[in-house]
Amino acid sequence: MRVIDQDGEQLGIRPLPEALNLARDRDLDLVEVADKAKPPVVRIMDYRKFKYEEQQRVKESRKKSTNIVVKEMKYRPKIGVGDFDTKTRKVTEFLEEGHKVKVTIMFRGREMQHPELGRKILDRIAEQVKNLARVENPARQDGRNMTMVLGPDKKAQAAYAAELKKAEAEAAAQAAAEAEVATPAPTPVEADTSSETELVEVEPVEADSSETVAAAIE
Repeated sequence: MRVIDQDGEQLGIRPLPEALNLARDRDLDLVEVADKAKPPVVRIMDYRKFKYEEQQRVKESRKKSTNIVVKEMKYRPKIGVGDFDTKTRKVTEFLEEGHKVKVTIMFRGREMQHPELGRKILDRIAEQVKNLARVENPARQDGRNMTMVLGPDKKAQAAYAAELKKAEAEAAAQAAAEAEVATPAPTPVEADTSSETELVEVEPVEADSSETVAAAIE
């Protein structure tokens, strides 16, 4: 069998007992890695370490893989404004969470004669979420239903977030500028040194009580 050591170096074709001895001398394991090859290929390695690293690689790949779920939101051709806004907000939440959304328009009875009503609703939805998603599957009739599939658009989301951040910064700068204009700067008050104030002492005048009494008698 063909033997490869732990560093990947080819040791040539060796009989099994000799290959086992090479692995024991290194205190390692002899693992068959290609049993269908002629001759079979074995490798000298630390098998426990190999299995541990393999499990770690599997865990990392699972973390990186994105589990995308397709959500569905159903509308009616004659849906009211309030219900339309509520359902469309939910569609927005699904897209922000990274899910795809299948939008379904359900027709009943004579509504089937007016497919343009369904397309109009789908166009409104696509317009409202254009900063979050792209239309992956355009509107198509499927029996009594009309469907459209939306998918998250990371580039559109990043561009929209940048626009919001820029608008907020400009609004804050404008508010600060308006506040500065509205608040006048304080004017310093200078003391008037052109005239001096003189303090004058006034002596109290005592009334003559005798004359006051005499006047009262007369």
